[in-house]
Amino acid sequence: MSVLDNNNHDGLAPASVSEATLLGLAEMLGQALMERDWMMGTAESCTGGLLAGAITAVAGSSNWFERGFVTYSNEAKVEQLEVSAETLDHFGAVSEPIALEMANGVLLASAGAHVAVSTTGIAGPGGATPGKPVGMVCFGFALRAAGGISSRAVTHVFSGDRTQVRRAAVEFALRGALELIGSPADRR
Repeated sequence: MSVLDNNNHDGLAPASVSEATLLGLAEMLGQALMERDWMMGTAESCTGGLLAGAITAVAGSSNWFERGFVTYSNEAKVEQLEVSAETLDHFGAVSEPIALEMANGVLLASAGAHVAVSTTGIAGPGGATPGKPVGMVCFGFALRAAGGISSRAVTHVFSGDRTQVRRAAVEFALRGALELIGSPADRR
């Protein structure tokens, strides 16, 4: 299925992220994972389950989606994903180190998952702190490799209201997961 809308990473308004775009990306991701016989998991904070929701909107996603965690509080991140309390204290919940630990935590919690994506950020309208503006989302991408877990993190600042930031973050996460497994989405 082709992606119907342009992504918002080229200066377009986040409102351009449509349900059809998210569904198309999730379908592409599912196909790529099934071709590899891989399962995926998610760990979400600021997106509050929207990423897992976009994935499970695809019929047959149980063939490639293993589990999702919504760890909104710091306590939940520590308890469910083995995020380090020291890392939280040092960097704060909205940080690349936490995004990495969240994604890695999914793979540690699920021996059956091969790929994990995490989101942690400030969707707004409040919550900004110095150096961490509203719209800032940190993503973790983890892949189970022969020698362990390979992971990376990236931060992106989205514009728009709370809904727009969260939807744009889901689109970015789906595209990032596709890139992680070597099947990048069309970036028209």
